[in-house]
Amino acid sequence: MNRILLLALIAVCYSIPVCAKDTVILLHGLLRDSRSMEKMSASLVDAGYEVTNVDYPSHSASVEELSETILGATLARLDNKDSAAKIHFVTHSLGGILVRQYLSRHQVPQLGRVVMLAPPNQGSEVVDKLGDLKAFEWINGPSGKELGTSPESVPNKLGPVHFELGVIAGDRSINGINSRMIPGPDDGKVSVERTKVQGMKEHITLHATHPYIMKNREAIGQTVFFLGNGTFQHR
Repeated sequence: MNRILLLALIAVCYSIPVCAKDTVILLHGLLRDSRSMEKMSASLVDAGYEVTNVDYPSHSASVEELSETILGATLARLDNKDSAAKIHFVTHSLGGILVRQYLSRHQVPQLGRVVMLAPPNQGSEVVDKLGDLKAFEWINGPSGKELGTSPESVPNKLGPVHFELGVIAGDRSINGINSRMIPGPDDGKVSVERTKVQGMKEHITLHATHPYIMKNREAIGQTVFFLGNGTFQHR
């Protein structure tokens, strides 16, 4: 019996070349780079995923331009991979808005699940308060200035999501100045409430800060669990 099961498994693996692995695309946040996602990347590789950790100039262009060029090129490179494998996304902050922007206009046939860490899904009051300052735009670029809370801001114009999404928010801040601009629990950049978006499947809040949530051990564990199971671990 064991021999029959082994032969069946081998047959499955040969019908799907090299038992095709799912791919996870990682997208860092504003003013960060792919190194900020390396700990997450290593954990996903250990969990059996192929990982594409994308580096992109986050403050060089608008959300629309970044999503079209960066995500378009990244997905094009994955086009030749086995169609049986899923493509998932794990994002930090701005990266989540890029995914929402892209998926609002394009179909990804192999789309799996998405986990967003500290996404400004309804914008941030920090941008409302500081966005008109020349120094703010010089530092954060066009994309940063688009992340306000008005109905006309990019995140709010994108509307509900129509994919399997888990959101992880943080409620610990190491930026007291920013936190005074933000009502309710926040991570120093975004309120817990404004990480939510209509259509998301699940939402959890961890005791983590905006700059480091992607390195938080519990956030990483919850991310891996959601990608594999479509739910977070609730204790």
